[in-house]
Amino acid sequence: MHYPRRVSRIKRVRKFGFRARMKTRLGRKMINRKRRMGRRLSAV
Repeated sequence: MHYPRRVSRIKRVRKFGFRARMKTRLGRKMINRKRRMGRRLSAV
């Protein structure tokens, strides 16, 4: 049986993970914004 939206973990991490965020200017901005809010950041 096929489950909907079964994305591989590696693909997910490469797209949305911490290092993927740090590569782009906007991603870094987002991370810093969440840090300022006091959000615990987890590397996916």
